[in-house]
Amino acid sequence: MKDLVEKKCTPCVVGSVALKGEALKPLYMQLGEGWAIKEEHHLEKTYSFKNFKQALAFTNIVGHVAEEEGHHPDLFLSWGKVILKIWTHKVNGLTESDFILAAKIEAEYISHQG
Repeated sequence: MKDLVEKKCTPCVVGSVALKGEALKPLYMQLGEGWAIKEEHHLEKTYSFKNFKQALAFTNIVGHVAEEEGHHPDLFLSWGKVILKIWTHKVNGLTESDFILAAKIEAEYISHQG
């Protein structure tokens, strides 16, 4: 995960295509536990919290990371949980930037647990 955290999300260029198949595996292997690749289209993870306040605080952390990276996940906030879905809309699938964002969010989550 460290390698991904040190990278920066980059905008797609004309002609960019979504990653598929074996190209996803090395990036996926760098993510923390609980992340899933759904239909080779997006990354998804559910984070659990003790209450709504903690879930909301995490949502705000995710928002800050997303703004810094210029890459924004879909967020579902409810009592005690946050579900993240990440993909690159311009290619309607996954790019390296999606894995970078996921790794950075995971790193922030871990740093705020202590």
